[in-house]
Amino acid sequence: MAEDRLACRECHLVNDPDAQTCEHCGSSSLTEDWAGYVIISHPEESQIAEEMNVTKAGSYALKVR
Repeated sequence: MAEDRLACRECHLVNDPDAQTCEHCGSSSLTEDWAGYVIISHPEESQIAEEMNVTKAGSYALKVR
């Protein structure tokens, strides 16, 4: 489920619960403290992706603390 996954504090990508680093940006700053969930499948056509500065398809947290 999404709630036990880790969100990257740098790029907001939602990673697997056992991840040590973000699979997108490589940051080791991962947290369980995040809210909101959006799946972006076509970032080049998405207004949300543009607002979030997302260029890679994936699952992203909307708010990361």
